[in-house]
Amino acid sequence: MLWRGSQALRRFSTGQVYFKNKLKLALIGQSLFGQEVYNHLCKEGHRVVGVFTVPDKDGKADPLALAAEKDGTPVFKFPRWRVKGKTIREVAEAYKSVGAELNVLPFCTQFIPMDIIDSPKHGSIIYHPSILPRHRGASAINWTLIMGDKKAGFSVFWADDGLDTGPILLQRSCDVEPNDTVDALYNRFLFPEGIKAMVEAVQLIADGKAPRIPQLEEGATYEGIQKKENAEISWDQSAEVLHNWIRGHDKVPGAWTEINGQMVTFYGSSLLKSSVPPGEPLEIKGAKKPGLVTKNGLVLFGNDGKALMVRSLQFEDGRMIPASQYFSAGETSVVELTPEEVKVAGTIKVIWAGILSNVPVIEDSTDFFKSGASSMDVVRLVEEIRQKCGGLQLQNEDVYMATKFADFIQKVVRKLRGEDQEVELVVDYVSKEVNEMTVKMPYQCFINGQFTDAEDGKTYDTINPTDGSTICKVAYASLVDVDKAVAAAKDAFEKGEWGRMNARERGRLMYRLADLLEENQEELATIEALDSGAVYTLALKTHIGMSVQTFRYFAGWCDKIQGSTIPINQARPNRNLTFTKKEPLGVCAIIIPWNYPLMMLAWKSAACLAAGNTLVLKPAQVTPLTALKFAELSVKAGFPKGVINIIPGSGGIAGQRLSEHPDIRKLGFTGSTAIGKQIMKSCAVSNLKKVSLELGGKSPLIIFNDCELDKAVRMGMGAVFFNKGENCIAAGRLFVEESIHDEFVTRVVEEIKKMKIGDPLDRSTDHGPQNHQAHLEKLLQYCEAGVKEGATLVYGGRQVHRPGFFMEPTVFTDVEDHMYLAKEESFGPIMVISKFQNGDIDGVLQRANNTEYGLASGVFTRDISKAMYVSEKLEAGTVFVNTYNKTDVAAPFGGVKQSGFGKDLGEEALNEYLKTKTVTLEY
Repeated sequence: MLWRGSQALRRFSTGQVYFKNKLKLALIGQSLFGQEVYNHLCKEGHRVVGVFTVPDKDGKADPLALAAEKDGTPVFKFPRWRVKGKTIREVAEAYKSVGAELNVLPFCTQFIPMDIIDSPKHGSIIYHPSILPRHRGASAINWTLIMGDKKAGFSVFWADDGLDTGPILLQRSCDVEPNDTVDALYNRFLFPEGIKAMVEAVQLIADGKAPRIPQLEEGATYEGIQKKENAEISWDQSAEVLHNWIRGHDKVPGAWTEINGQMVTFYGSSLLKSSVPPGEPLEIKGAKKPGLVTKNGLVLFGNDGKALMVRSLQFEDGRMIPASQYFSAGETSVVELTPEEVKVAGTIKVIWAGILSNVPVIEDSTDFFKSGASSMDVVRLVEEIRQKCGGLQLQNEDVYMATKFADFIQKVVRKLRGEDQEVELVVDYVSKEVNEMTVKMPYQCFINGQFTDAEDGKTYDTINPTDGSTICKVAYASLVDVDKAVAAAKDAFEKGEWGRMNARERGRLMYRLADLLEENQEELATIEALDSGAVYTLALKTHIGMSVQTFRYFAGWCDKIQGSTIPINQARPNRNLTFTKKEPLGVCAIIIPWNYPLMMLAWKSAACLAAGNTLVLKPAQVTPLTALKFAELSVKAGFPKGVINIIPGSGGIAGQRLSEHPDIRKLGFTGSTAIGKQIMKSCAVSNLKKVSLELGGKSPLIIFNDCELDKAVRMGMGAVFFNKGENCIAAGRLFVEESIHDEFVTRVVEEIKKMKIGDPLDRSTDHGPQNHQAHLEKLLQYCEAGVKEGATLVYGGRQVHRPGFFMEPTVFTDVEDHMYLAKEESFGPIMVISKFQNGDIDGVLQRANNTEYGLASGVFTRDISKAMYVSEKLEAGTVFVNTYNKTDVAAPFGGVKQSGFGKDLGEEALNEYLKTKTVTLEY
């Protein structure tokens, strides 16, 4: 999260031209926030003439002091500024000696006298973490959450002699997410945006443009400081109020209750959206209903019958445990260290000693936090251990769970041995009785081998297009979730079992995954029908069937990827050997569309995994469910954690972050040309990551008068109406030779009238609903545009009068080359027909190629010479002759021109996920 803040700050800073006006500043305050404000003000060209901060604590200087001292800026460390209401003369003299023009107070816990506040030419400005006048006081962030505010934010105001009552200079706000904690809100918004705002405020003052907006008393509130003694939970309240109380105290000071005679503090609260899982009852003092210790955490109940869940518990002695382990806490035996583990423990002891410099000797009983460590020290500890202990990856929670040195070493050793890994995958399903079966659908993000809610708790509805009803709520991945998924994939590639696995074993896992997809094909096809509107029989054969084939095909390639030896000129009298190696790229991102949710996943991820990469995949926002079911099956197949990560959410947030992420080395995308261009630009600007793009199409299908007409009608309809027209290679424009044009159109309309439109789960249905409401509306507008331009609407063009997103199969004729219908892809069940003069082969080829797209094309003729000539001249990645939609896992697939570049399927697809290394040696 702090990375995001710093990136945003770098964009803010480096994007500005140095301002003309600069000020001499005194910074009064402390903390990492104060340090960052100091650094950015200096970077913007302002001169900090003095830093006034708190004295060293336990021999450790405040971060603001460290930064200033490093730059040679004068630093003053006063324990107080006044005695008995009067300013200390020595302190005032020291302050006035620096000659500041403005006091900047980014975060200050000391009381600063008014004569100091008013001393500079421009006075003083203060940062406050609430939207004043609401939540005046020192615990503003806590109260924002405790009160259930929907908006949070901060104010930069002019200091006066009141308590947070001075005129407002500027304010910023953000939405409060359902499961935000104090830390989450601070790290996501208040910290990074607050730094930017302080810099902006100073410059506004320097330029003489800073406003002074009086605070209104209407809506003003003041709440006291939240301390441990007044953070006890009162149980006779709704689940939402309880949740707000717990998260409003997370992590400081911590909301607590009494369990079995001792104080227990709760962390990691979230409202329970699904049914209450089974668990073991836990009596809680004051609660009318016992809690439930479940495999996911501790479930608590409000007086409204609704529930919430907490993930972590902390006892009076400082020990923290996962809430799911309440009844098993303390059962873990002490492990005996091997000589190698003793070395690791020694290295960690040195790291502890460096952080806890005030502690003379690190002993087994030394408590990390009771010795003066802060949350920033946790980050430092985790990062130093990763750097100095062979890349050992700990989480911040590991430190909170084992605060004493001996316990911490035990935790580290168990992590090294893999003993702390979860044996059982915990899946919180949404279940539905449908299609004569119970369908169980995961709905959370899948990161590092575990299903988990989005970091901020945000969700969205995924809709059944058959009737417009909500199937379930799905986790809406945040930037933090994307970063976690990429970090997990990177760790799995660089340090995990996957990176060390031989190719044949990799193939065995992929074969096993293909078997599991096949074993669960009915459930997967049902989910595909519910989530995307695919006709069940088609989903069974194509959406799922081809996915199985794809994984089996690429599983066979795993141990057949090889380089070559190359004869070169010898460096006489020595001899040389030169050879090439094909190596995986690393972490790959895959972004897939909504028309074939599982099949598109398979086309890209199977090649990616066969090459030895790890992946982070973002399914289409409107069709996430089969991808998440796939994640569950990948665990059952035995894929190590972190190899496969699935993050549902929006393209604008999750997809954009993937394209910009510096740790991703390849991005494969299927979608629109406009988004493909944006992705390509982001990939280039960020770290020049490799890209493959399968984009829009306007595939021409040429039907000559010497064709087998029955076959041309049947396959021409399939070319357009297959999968409801939501098909990237769909024939976007049919060119029919003049002499058979009318008969062709008549036969097509006759066949359309025989098609059954209806429930995709009905085995007799030919044509299901369009994928989502917005797409249906776009198709209807497409038809309206065709009519307005003068094309002839022969059939359809309307929404079907029934619930859901159904559209009639549609036929347009008399479509001229300049019309919108002739140029733009519909991506729906709309046949666009143009006639061409008898015998005008080169003329129709010119018209067919007069498009910026080049994904697929087709020709129907009995003349093999004509077929070969036309296939040679068509500008497309695929040409179908007397057939259509005939793709195979062994045949490369991809487009040219603005339909993209790079290949899915076949041996060529492997090259999209490999790099070539040349090795030359002398002997």
